[in-house]
Amino acid sequence: MAAMAGKSPEMDPRIWSRLPEELLEHVLSFLPLKTFFNLLCTCKHFKSLIYSPSYLAKYSPSASSSSPSSPAFSSFLLLSHPQFYHHQLPLYDSVLGNWRNLSFSRSILLPYAAATTITLLSAANGLLCFSLPNSSSFLVCNLLAGSSRVVKFPGYPFAFEMLTLVLTPNGYKIFMIASEFSSRTVWVYDSRVHSWREFQDFDPILSDNCHQGVYSNGVLYFCTPEPFSILGFVLESGKWERSGMELPGELTFVKLVSNGDGKLYLVGGIGRNGISKSMKLWELEGENWVLVESVPEFMCQKLFSVCYHNYEHVYCFWHQETICVCCYTWPEILYYKIRRRTWHWLPKCPSLPDKWSCGFRWFSFVPELYVQV
Repeated sequence: MAAMAGKSPEMDPRIWSRLPEELLEHVLSFLPLKTFFNLLCTCKHFKSLIYSPSYLAKYSPSASSSSPSSPAFSSFLLLSHPQFYHHQLPLYDSVLGNWRNLSFSRSILLPYAAATTITLLSAANGLLCFSLPNSSSFLVCNLLAGSSRVVKFPGYPFAFEMLTLVLTPNGYKIFMIASEFSSRTVWVYDSRVHSWREFQDFDPILSDNCHQGVYSNGVLYFCTPEPFSILGFVLESGKWERSGMELPGELTFVKLVSNGDGKLYLVGGIGRNGISKSMKLWELEGENWVLVESVPEFMCQKLFSVCYHNYEHVYCFWHQETICVCCYTWPEILYYKIRRRTWHWLPKCPSLPDKWSCGFRWFSFVPELYVQV
């Protein structure tokens, strides 16, 4: 007994080889994902699990009782800027709180990056959409799953704006507005049928400087220039709808944010004559905008000073229970934590040169293994 107490018992292969598959999957689901991925090359069965819906379900947020809001994979804030080396993009790990690089040389992007300049245009959870101008196409990819699809432009030459990648229950769609001569049309790509649809009745109220649409419940929402209003584009029907919801008063700029589950937020500047004195956050409840929080004055002053009161440079997006407020001319992010009701600044990327130019584009990147392209 003393000899056995000093030794750890060996695993009996006659027992473990007959372990039911569902129990084995349950045991493996307790491993950190980094450890599990290191095991993939040791066993064909382990490798097959990354394509198993039942196994991936164990890594879903609802499967974790200890932290129901935490994703299995790390989530990232992805930064694109002209001064970064064109074969990599910086990532800020919002779970671990550190920086790393997304290297094209170690991903499916390498063949495309080696042949042409690729530009990140939009992101939707685990999917990224790049432009491949030399081949007149877009590249939609899932870096975690190692899958990609090249989507050809509807025509050539082809100029577009407001491109928005949207995840839907049955795939994804790409929305964009194309300008050809004096006419402007809407094009929507549907991954279910791998084809484009053209819609002619474009609403001319949208300005050339509008940003990406905000998706909620099948509708892409946009803000118009002054007098501010909200327009919606129904992705299935291709129809424009003008929202009847009344906006707060004395707004100097309006930015919409969606949490992806049907809830809309509004970030707006308050002031007069186009000059903001403060900034506030509202949440849509029914047809009314309810005030959630005011941005601290010293944070407002910093944001307004870096954008030079040119609010067309300001844009917002949702990232893991956080609302991010960014500016094309500034390398930092002002963000609001919904649960804690607190505002913070994310410092600039350490790999950014001391002297930088404009063109900072931030994206929410939440890797999902089971999103198909």
